[in-house]
Amino acid sequence: MNAPIRLLLADDQALVRGALAALLSLEPDLEVVSQVARGDDVVAAALEHRPDVALLDVEMPGTDGIAAAAALATALPSCRVLIVTTFGRPGYLRRALAAGATGFVVKDTPAAQLADAVRRVHAGLRVVDPALAVESLAAGTSPLTDREHDVLRAARSGGTVADVARALFLSEGTVRNYLSAAIGKTGARTRAEAVRIAEENGWLLG
Repeated sequence: MNAPIRLLLADDQALVRGALAALLSLEPDLEVVSQVARGDDVVAAALEHRPDVALLDVEMPGTDGIAAAAALATALPSCRVLIVTTFGRPGYLRRALAAGATGFVVKDTPAAQLADAVRRVHAGLRVVDPALAVESLAAGTSPLTDREHDVLRAARSGGTVADVARALFLSEGTVRNYLSAAIGKTGARTRAEAVRIAEENGWLLG
């Protein structure tokens, strides 16, 4: 019998992480060898436990799952990455694949399908949630420049233009210009709507 596929789980929600570990451990050919709650703990845990596949959440403290995937690809190229997230956003999918992930599924994927996704990723195949793949093609890449992205991210908390300007060391006029451009590019009517649209498309991660 072949050795089981060794898994690392990274998710900041202990209940979700525990549930995933329990479900995957029921499979005779899968073995959970490490669990972490922070993105910046992924590489160290992977180097210690040498997993075959890392299942990473996207939004975690320390480092997001997409940045962790990129770091893992450099530190331990033999480890495949499967993103397992609540946030099935098209922009996340594109960035995850660009970072070296070979799979992207949402957390409500049935247990048997998730286990199958792990096996396929381990075998070197690419596994992507089909509905998300269609959405990603339809949404396209982010239209925002780096600065527009930064300004919208800073504006998520609902602070004033002055607050955003102080946070990014920009003038208020420059911030207004970037916000105006971002509103136009997202097809929004207001700053809050631009933030929402960018969030839904996964353009504000990072």
